[in-house]
Amino acid sequence: MKKSIFDKLTGSTKIVPQEAPDAYPTNESEESSAPEESEEGEEGQLALDVFQTENDIVIKSTVAGVAAEDIDITVTGDMVTIRGERKQDEEIPPEHYYYQECYWGPFSRSVILPVDIDADRIDAAIKNGILTIRLPKIEKEKTRKLKVRIE
Repeated sequence: MKKSIFDKLTGSTKIVPQEAPDAYPTNESEESSAPEESEEGEEGQLALDVFQTENDIVIKSTVAGVAAEDIDITVTGDMVTIRGERKQDEEIPPEHYYYQECYWGPFSRSVILPVDIDADRIDAAIKNGILTIRLPKIEKEKTRKLKVRIE
């Protein structure tokens, strides 16, 4: 089964078993589906907030369950790319799920930066499952006058 654009963006897949117990009512209009095996090269897309402060471009994302060593951040020219993987710590048979909405597996996201940044001063940290990347803006020098020298 192909994933919808929403599923590809959020990485979510809804599972409703064929015979759900009475304690777990199902909506008749919802499709029943099983967890999909990741197609080769398929990645989830990381949801981001990108904003600016006076001195920085800030990128924030929820990365709960992802170890810092499983996140790779690269800056090339005017683009930041965040790649990582959320690893599942146990195998659960597909038929045991009522819902499976958490994304497990590789993810990535690239952002084109709106201003020039100082790549040498970038800072990234995870706190309470939130990845925060601070990209200091390059201070453009104000217009300056040059004196013409006489030779």
